[in-house]
Parts: sequence; C-alpha cells; structure tokens
Amino acid sequence: MTGERTPRLPPRWFIRFAWRVHRGICRVSRGRVGLWRARVNRWGALRLTTTGRRTGRRRGVILGYFEDGPNLVTLAMNGWGAGEPAWWLNLRANPDARVDLANGTRLVRARAARGNERSRLWARWREIDANLDAYAALRPSETAVVILEPRPEASG
Repeated sequence: MTGERTPRLPPRWFIRFAWRVHRGICRVSRGRVGLWRARVNRWGALRLTTTGRRTGRRRGVILGYFEDGPNLVTLAMNGWGAGEPAWWLNLRANPDARVDLANGTRLVRARAARGNERSRLWARWREIDANLDAYAALRPSETAVVILEPRPEASG
C-alpha cells in the first residue's frame, strides 16, 4: 500500500451549488469578496469571463489560479468531474477573455500548456495541492493546464 487514499468529493449537486453561491457573492460584492491573490504556496481565486461558443453571451466563472511570470495558470478540472468545463470549451472556441483579480482586471488569451511546459506547471500545482494527482485520477481524461496570457487592450 502506498499510503495514498482516493480522495472523497462532496456530491456533484453540492459542488455546483457552492460554485453558484461563490459567483453570487463575487457579483453582489463587485469582487470585493470572493477573489483573492495567489501567494507563494497558495492558489488565488479569479473570475474569468468568456464568450459562449454557441450563444455568444458573456459567461463568468470563479477559478483557482497561480501566477507564472506574467501568466495566470488554472486547471480545466470541472470540479474533478467527468467532461470538460463549459468555460474551457468556450475558450477553445474563442481564446480571448477577461479576468477579474482582487487587484484589477486583465484581458487575456487562453491556451493549453503542452509537453515540458505542462509538466512544469503541473508540478507547480502539486506543490500547492499535494492531492492533485489523486484528484486528477478521478477524471476519465487528462486535465488541461490552462495558461491565461496577457493581451494588449487594443486586440480585444
């Protein structure tokens, strides 16, 4: 036995409810509550606004992130459930988005990390969350490591 236990997740309905409450708190407080900066060994919370791939409407979601130089890094994990999260499908169709952070707003362009870059960023997430690999094993497919790169205001 390796000593690594399978992590237990709350029921899916609870996870979805918690997301809605968090989003609502951020919306009502205009980001003063619910968003926080990433620290050296702690992830932060941001609000990502994408354009819906089918509707063209703006959609917001709260995500955990860490900083990698000028980039923000998050995981397309869908609460560790099966399937890709809608926000990631939206970004794959239209990679330009807006990020609200505790200290301001940024325009970003999203892409998936590949190869050595993905391995490096996954290892960094593992430093923040020691259970990362166990949670990722709950998903039937590989979890995308998403890089949100700054983009000039003029392009969006």
